Amino acid sequence: MLTESWQTMPLKQFATLQRGYDLPHGRRKPGSVPVVTSSGIGDSHSEAKVAGPGVVTGRYGTIGKVFYIKEAFWPLNTTLYVKDFHGNDPLFVANLLRTIDFHSHSGKSGVPGVNRNDLHELIVLRPPLAAQRAIGSAIADVDAILDALDQLIAKKCDITIGATQQLLSGACRLPQFGRGGESFQRSDLGMIPGDWEVARLGDRTLKVGSGLTPTGGSRVYKQHGRPFVRSQNVGWGQLLMDDIAYLDDDTHARFHETEIRDRDVLLNITGASIGRSTVADARITGGNVNQHVCIIRPKVTELDPIYLNQYLISGPGQRQIDSFQAGGNREGLNFGQIKSFRIPLPTLKEQIAIGDVITDMRSEIAALQQRRDKTLLLKQGMLQELLTGRTRLI
Repeated sequence: MLTESWQTMPLKQFATLQRGYDLPHGRRKPGSVPVVTSSGIGDSHSEAKVAGPGVVTGRYGTIGKVFYIKEAFWPLNTTLYVKDFHGNDPLFVANLLRTIDFHSHSGKSGVPGVNRNDLHELIVLRPPLAAQRAIGSAIADVDAILDALDQLIAKKCDITIGATQQLLSGACRLPQFGRGGESFQRSDLGMIPGDWEVARLGDRTLKVGSGLTPTGGSRVYKQHGRPFVRSQNVGWGQLLMDDIAYLDDDTHARFHETEIRDRDVLLNITGASIGRSTVADARITGGNVNQHVCIIRPKVTELDPIYLNQYLISGPGQRQIDSFQAGGNREGLNFGQIKSFRIPLPTLKEQIAIGDVITDMRSEIAALQQRRDKTLLLKQGMLQELLTGRTRLI
């Protein structure tokens, strides 16, 4: 429902867009002025082309990515910037542009990009200036929460990476297993505690093998049945169940050697996701894997699956995986290479304790990420409510 104070108009009457300016690297001089590209705010320059505050969107590259700049800046020619706000609040303009589907206005010339003349004809809703500022302030509060969560997640990730390195190398021992002053020994994985050993993975496993994709591929997938785990379902220490496929019992019976058991470690061995691994749980037990996923079944009285999984996705574990990829192409791992992995091993009791600590730290990060995702959804809902006038602050 519109009132006289809320008006519809073409975008060109609300915020006039202008193509950015060329700035070859050879002409860039050191300075504090941000240079805005279609991908974001990059290098600085000594001169400003546009006074702040400003709003910039990608014309090529990251089409539709909108940047709000408080200070003076230089927009490159791969962007469109708001040349004239027509008296509207710049922060409100930025939020309104974020609701536009730029991709639906791109590619007419064969090269993915947007034409400002097409955008200018879009009809937008203009609230009065006071309402614009109230809306901008409310959304800015949510953005501040998102920024704080991003910083906290980054900090927790750094702490977890450092703690994982320390615990898996024995440089830091949990109190119940080390009191300080322990002797260390040299190994092919570096220095490890004197009461640890380095084991060959193949000597501590019952099975190392991958699966197959049934004849017919996706045509034989079912909506229900035996879970069929593919590489996209194996994350960094977690199962990704959003697009899990299923097989019927007859197909499963023909692939019984690839059946997943509880606490199997699943490792991606081909493609861009090579090296990702997780531990099987009740959601996929009794299912199957395809040829891109390797089942590693530890001897659980010697090697804890959670400890193994945390080692595989750690820095040292990933470096071993990388060492088998010729030229860094990450082409694939074979079973012989996987069996030859070297694992630093404390006692089983200490393995379990280390795995639990690292899992708890990663779970905390995952919970924070979920909180961030929910906050982002809240922001998107706010944008729809506030920018359409369905919910009004004043």
